[in-house]
Amino acid sequence: MIDIPLTIRPARETDLLVIVEMLADDPLGAMREDLRAPLPEPYRAAFSAIESDPNQLLVVAERKGAVVGTLQLSFLPGLARQGAWRGQIEAVRIARDYRGGKLGEAMFARAISECRARGCSLVQLTTDKARPDAHRFYDRLGFEPTHVGYKLKL
Repeated sequence: MIDIPLTIRPARETDLLVIVEMLADDPLGAMREDLRAPLPEPYRAAFSAIESDPNQLLVVAERKGAVVGTLQLSFLPGLARQGAWRGQIEAVRIARDYRGGKLGEAMFARAISECRARGCSLVQLTTDKARPDAHRFYDRLGFEPTHVGYKLKL
């Protein structure tokens, strides 16, 4: 088997549709995302806000010119833990045909490296209770389920 190189790079606006398609490609995402053409303006506004914020990094994984994964990394300053910065990983997705091929591990290695480079002392994430495969993946990477998360829909 030939190992095809994976490129992990900052997302571009031209990647937006495929990112939203990946976000929508599961039972939870299908209820949350809107794939109308053209893509609704709030997606473009959110992309612009992320792109212009130095504490946000939206990346895509690319193989043979195709976007096959994405995640968003937020850098959060805080007073707790002696003024520690945290890296928050969100919206992790791998394209359906590429799941199980270690792409997620490569993307997390890059995200954790970015966090270290920015002086973060902690990397955290949230995951829906309905995603047991994701839980096993995060466990395998060494993340620990130490907290309970709550959300309030507005």
